[in-house]
Amino acid sequence: MKLLIVTCLHEFLNDVSKILKQADIDVYSTSDIIGHRNGNTENILADWFASGDEQASSAMIFTFTDEAKAELCMELIMKYNKNIKENFPLRAFILDVEKSI
Repeated sequence: MKLLIVTCLHEFLNDVSKILKQADIDVYSTSDIIGHRNGNTENILADWFASGDEQASSAMIFTFTDEAKAELCMELIMKYNKNIKENFPLRAFILDVEKSI
């Protein structure tokens, strides 16, 4: 089992929903998040959000799924990111789930 996490700006949430559907992922959760960037270039998240003290209204989507669906979703997100013109690509992560009940 894998934990798939996707983050995006709110205006791309419908696009993420379509990608999840293409990957045959029908059950997922969303959470509103606000991204901050303090201008510290040593920050690991330095390339994540807008520069300065700006805030970005974003969403985090997560689901528990099998490896094949998670990998397909990642491929679809990479393809999506290659075709967008904005500077705010979708971000995605696959994490192993060691135990579950």
